[in-house]
This record gives sequence, structure tokens and C-alpha cells, in this order.
Amino acid sequence: MEKAIYYEDYELGSVRETMGRTITETDIVIHAGQVGDFFPHHMDAEWCKTTPFGQRIAHGTLTFSIAVGMTANLINPVAFSYGYDKIRFIKPVAIGDTIHVKVTLAEKRDHPKKTDMGFVIEKLEVFNQRDEIVLVTSHVMLCQKKNKKEQ
Repeated sequence: MEKAIYYEDYELGSVRETMGRTITETDIVIHAGQVGDFFPHHMDAEWCKTTPFGQRIAHGTLTFSIAVGMTANLINPVAFSYGYDKIRFIKPVAIGDTIHVKVTLAEKRDHPKKTDMGFVIEKLEVFNQRDEIVLVTSHVMLCQKKNKKEQ
């Protein structure tokens, strides 16, 4: 069992970064089949040559999914994902681009109703191999507080 990291243990401003992950044509094809998005931006190489991007681009939701998976390297038995806020697709990600994620602990706040819980908000910034930001979002976690005896 993984070590519990309680609400009080999270430090504002702490940063962690992932390793890189190269986006492949297979990623795009599989994602298109999973979600049913076969728009030519992702699937039609010849049509894409006529666009400002000049090549096929990954679905924003694919980039988001892979980035989130890259950050899921810690199992915390006293916290769980509450969701993601303000997802923005800043730049396109193409086949062959390598992304990595910087996670910064941006905010902590008490739960308005559950006194034994608090929200921990991580800022996720996804970068390509040129260190350009391609996606940003906020990950909201609901985390258990230490009980009074442990503080």
C-alpha cells in the first residue's frame, strides 16, 4: 500500500515533471476510433497539407489524456481526482512531437461542507520538445485531512 499524503502534507509551489512521451500516428488512429472523432485534421494527411498546420494534428483530448496519464505516477489512498478545470489547447501537437508535463501545486482550500476534506489544485502545463506550452489545465483533487490526533 502506498504512503498516505494528507491535505496538510501538500506544499504550495512544489513542482514535479514527467519524462517525455512521443505522440505517434497509432495514438491518433486509436483515439479516433475510441471517441469517434475522424475529422480530417487528425486523419487526412493530404487535406492537412492545405491547412495552416500543414500536417495531421493530435486530438486535443488525446494530448490531454496522455498528459494526465503521464502525471499518474503516485497512488495516494487518501486522495482522488475530483476533475479538471479550464482546459486550454494552446498549440497543436503533431505526429512525432514529444510532450512532457510540469505539475505545480497551485492552491489548497477547505471543502465547504466536509470538514475532514480539502481541495488540492495542481496546475498542469504540457510542453512539446521545443519547450512550447501546448496545453494547460487545473487538476482538482479531493484529499483527506489528518485527524486531530495526528496533527
